[in-house]
Amino acid sequence: MKIAVMGSGGIGGYFGGRLAAAGADVTFIARGAHLEAMQKDGLRIVSPLGDAHIAPVEATNDPATIGPVDVVMFCVKLYDVEQACELIEPIVGPDTAVISFLNGVDSEERMQAVLGVDAVVGGVARIPSNIAEPGVIQHMGPFAELDFGEMDGRDSPRLRAFHKACEDAGIQSYLVDNIEVAIWLKLAILAPFADVCCLTRQPGRIMIEDPYVQEIAFAAMREVIAVAEAKGVPLPPDALQSRMDMMNGFADAKPSMLHDLEAGNRIELDGLQGAVVRMGSELGVPTPVHQVVYAALRPYVNGPPNA
Repeated sequence: MKIAVMGSGGIGGYFGGRLAAAGADVTFIARGAHLEAMQKDGLRIVSPLGDAHIAPVEATNDPATIGPVDVVMFCVKLYDVEQACELIEPIVGPDTAVISFLNGVDSEERMQAVLGVDAVVGGVARIPSNIAEPGVIQHMGPFAELDFGEMDGRDSPRLRAFHKACEDAGIQSYLVDNIEVAIWLKLAILAPFADVCCLTRQPGRIMIEDPYVQEIAFAAMREVIAVAEAKGVPLPPDALQSRMDMMNGFADAKPSMLHDLEAGNRIELDGLQGAVVRMGSELGVPTPVHQVVYAALRPYVNGPPNA
């Protein structure tokens, strides 16, 4: 199986690195100092699940040099979706699965507009990780999991083959029938996590130890779940409780949005909090927590506001 990783940060770098360490044919698509470090010294993973150093690694900034692949692990920022899809068109063959491991709930539809319906696969990555320094991925939690499934729920030989590759690499992965449910369940923990951490500029421990912050996080979870239910997404009855229970795993982690905020980078505000607000408005579902967070962070959406 030939795999390309489009976006080699906390998600793509970690899971692509685990696959490469297990002997899979993986090419990383990256840029800047991170790419240079990988080309020179390989890729390092620092993780409570075990460290790894993969050297050498195949890494490039030009997807056209790779040739058609079986799977693209699509792990870019929400604001780069269309441009990244255009860049990988040369490596997408008639049977290639382009698996969206993005945040948010509308990336698959946006990807399909560029790559076609058959190519795009829904996916979810659950992992607190980031680029600690060029060439180094830091994993900061006790879990690292992938869900993926065809958008129409059909049986998929190409995804069964990828699932086998993940199992061989020791990656906890699940081939699911209804990937839409998994995508919304992720948003129901990710958006509240980002909400409270970005407002307080604190890591996840703040929403565990401070009861006032925790209640804001719980309220944000209820908003996302209410929007999903209004859209007709068949979430399980324990959706809220299971999201609450997951919080303990985020104590030492920061959401990627807070990492970007602290680094002065663009943030995925429109695709996360903005999406909850927009869909809530369209469906008549109140989303006051996300409205406040969206308003508070809007000045930072493209980096630090001008003085």
